[in-house]
Amino acid sequence: MKKIAILQSNYIPWKGYFDIIGSVDEFVLYDDMQYTKNDWRNRNKIKTQNGLQWLSIPVRQESLHQKINETKIIDPKWNVNHWRSISQSYAKAPHFKAYKEQMEALYMSATMETISEINRHFIDAICAMIEIKTVIRDSREFVLADGKSERLLALCQDLGATTYLSGPAARDYLDESIFKEAGIAVEWMDYSGYEEYHQLFPPFEHGVSVIDLILNEGENAKNFLKSTPK
Repeated sequence: MKKIAILQSNYIPWKGYFDIIGSVDEFVLYDDMQYTKNDWRNRNKIKTQNGLQWLSIPVRQESLHQKINETKIIDPKWNVNHWRSISQSYAKAPHFKAYKEQMEALYMSATMETISEINRHFIDAICAMIEIKTVIRDSREFVLADGKSERLLALCQDLGATTYLSGPAARDYLDESIFKEAGIAVEWMDYSGYEEYHQLFPPFEHGVSVIDLILNEGENAKNFLKSTPK
């Protein structure tokens, strides 16, 4: 039995993204897809005393057909600015001091050219922080088929999957019948029912970067994921 998930990379994603990674045996970063503006590829939210704040990485979009892994950073100082915002907003978080040196080093070393490389840099590091050991692959390792559903099915077959775990947004287009014909079960990630944790600046907000969870709960952060054995 082998379960996989396939998602486009996000910048410092929310806890649900890491939950899907932690729920499977292998996870594929699907950055051969078209880059979309005003999405999660290059931005995410943190909590501040003045409310939610977007942290956005400035990128250059030269074509509507540009892929995520072709999208380049245009401001080399973005990492310094983002770390400044995070350190100011979370200075009083219970576990900020414990993670400050590690987080700062993570940001200062985020000097890659493309958004895909930046996102992978953070995803790998955050997985280590919350003890997720899932194997992470890159879609560029594979020969991709044509067709939305067909491409996902082919990736599942290449990886020897028996189950494909999908995000709920794919319900609009995923052709489950071709997976059934191929003998691969389709499961849908359920993002409901998360427990609240200690969080600065009420009211509570689930849909912020997982950094919020880590700096507020420290080593206990993993216990607020559904994929963590209880």
